[in-house]
Amino acid sequence: MIRRRDFIALLGGAAAAWPITARAQQAGKLPTIGFLGPNTAETQSQWTAAFLQRLRELGWIDGRNIAIEYRWLEGRSERATEIAAEFVRLKVDVIVTAGDANVVAARQATSVIPIVFAGTGDPVGSGLVASLARPGGNATGLSIQQPDTAGKQLEFLREVVPRLRRLAIMANVGNPGAVSDMREIQATAGTLGLEVVLLKLQRAEDIALAFDALKGQADALYVCTEPLVFTNRIRINTLALGARLPTMHGFREYVEAGGLMSYGAHLPDVFRRAGDYVDKILRGAKPADIPVEQPTKFELVINLTAAKALGLPIPESFLARADDVIE
Repeated sequence: MIRRRDFIALLGGAAAAWPITARAQQAGKLPTIGFLGPNTAETQSQWTAAFLQRLRELGWIDGRNIAIEYRWLEGRSERATEIAAEFVRLKVDVIVTAGDANVVAARQATSVIPIVFAGTGDPVGSGLVASLARPGGNATGLSIQQPDTAGKQLEFLREVVPRLRRLAIMANVGNPGAVSDMREIQATAGTLGLEVVLLKLQRAEDIALAFDALKGQADALYVCTEPLVFTNRIRINTLALGARLPTMHGFREYVEAGGLMSYGAHLPDVFRRAGDYVDKILRGAKPADIPVEQPTKFELVINLTAAKALGLPIPESFLARADDVIE
């Protein structure tokens, strides 16, 4: 025979195990996703569309059986803390974001609301999760860090810029993901015998100053991806062309904005796969138990217009391997 207090404890455990959808319906509201976009709605439209398409495929339609609260940082990472706190006040059921700093802000705002990250640099190294297999907290998602990505990026850059001896690395040192990327590229460059010049940013005003300080000290520029440089990617590429510097980036969006080339994860696919995480959590899975995954789709993109402006002949064999050639 079950005693009263055991019965109450049993009921409490069952309530905690209910899917978020059931609890939300009991509260008379749709399950709500707090979507914290690192950039603007326009620049991130392809990523968001891929995320929404996957949710629809899984049966989740905004305004019908889920609600989505969108907030955009527009490259101002300092607003992440304020927006994460707003999501907590709104009692959203899951927070979706990308970038180490934004996930940190969400983790500091709540240890209860599930967080899905659509791309971070090194979630274990930055303390976002205990391990890739068992995240252990309230955050999980996709890591865009691959051990061999830096090597391939520099291999491609050397193929296009055979005279490469000195590499400049531009990074926002206020962003943990960018710092991790900078260190990995710096270490890889060292193994290849390349000299490295570090261009450390903390605000947009530092970009022009960094190029002024460089003054012909490098043969190419690697740009570490994060919201500040993403917002200023056209300006960075314009200054790089003016300085006759070939650029390597992590994502195609930089090449579409005038950069020379990129190699890295296909971000729309990363955001699409984030939809699977949201689906699992809304159906009752705990973030602590959902393994962090890594990208499965990578792309090499080259901008021939930028190559011509730099006077760089691109080998036909390289063009044949590229996933996309922008002319």
